[in-house]
Amino acid sequence: MAFLRRVGRPGLIGLAARTAVVAGTATAVSGGITAHQQKKAHDEFAAEQHAAEQPADASVDLVTELQKLGDLRAAGVLDDAEFAAAKARLLH
Repeated sequence: MAFLRRVGRPGLIGLAARTAVVAGTATAVSGGITAHQQKKAHDEFAAEQHAAEQPADASVDLVTELQKLGDLRAAGVLDDAEFAAAKARLLH
């Protein structure tokens, strides 16, 4: 007997095999995406924790802001009362 190749739609075993491949691929892709999202969330959390542990260098920002206020007062944009109020807001 000669082996005849079936033409057209796949048989039951071919359909089951195709379904298994598609389902396996979908599971692998889904797992990869989930792992990537979890790693990204973990990295973001670790970066936030690291930033929270670092002391804030507020003195540099404070000095810069005070210098800006001084420049505005020297330019005549702020009068002495406005300068004092803005400086008090920065220091408290």
